Amino acid sequence: MTHIIIKGIILSILPISELRGALPYLYFNEVGIIPSYLISVLCNAMVYPIGILFFNTIHKALSHMTFYQKLFEKTVQRARNKVSKNINKYGLIGLMIFVAVPLPITGAWTGTIGAWALDLDKKKSFLSIFLGVVISGLIVTGVIYAGVGLNSIFIKQV
Repeated sequence: MTHIIIKGIILSILPISELRGALPYLYFNEVGIIPSYLISVLCNAMVYPIGILFFNTIHKALSHMTFYQKLFEKTVQRARNKVSKNINKYGLIGLMIFVAVPLPITGAWTGTIGAWALDLDKKKSFLSIFLGVVISGLIVTGVIYAGVGLNSIFIKQV
C-alpha cells in the first residue's frame, strides 16, 4: 500500500497528471476516497512552493543554456497567455478558476508558471492556486463517484 501512496504523491506533483491523475489512481487502488482526496490535494498544492523555489534557484543556473532557454520561454509564454486572460478578466479569482478546471494544460503547474511570469503577489497566488486545487479535487471526486455509479448501473443490467 505504501508504494501506491508514493506513486500517488508523485502523480500529484508531476506536471502532466497532477491531481487529475493521482486522485483516481489512488482511489481505484483501494485507498479510500477521503485519503485519496487529501493526498492528491495537499501534494498538488505543493507545486506552487516547489515551482517558485525552482524558478528562484535552478532556473537561474540553467538560464544560460540555449536549449533550456528555448524550451523554457515557450513554456512560460504559453502559461502566461493562458493565465493572463483569466487574471485580466477576474483578477486572482481568475487564477483560482483556471487551476480549478481539471482539463489538460490547466492546473497548479500552469497556474504557478503563469503567476511567476506575471510577477503576481506570492501569498495571494498561492492561496488562489490552493483553492483552485481544492475545487479541482472536488470536481474529480464527483466525476469518480458519477463514473462508479454509472458503472454499477450498467453492470446490474448486463
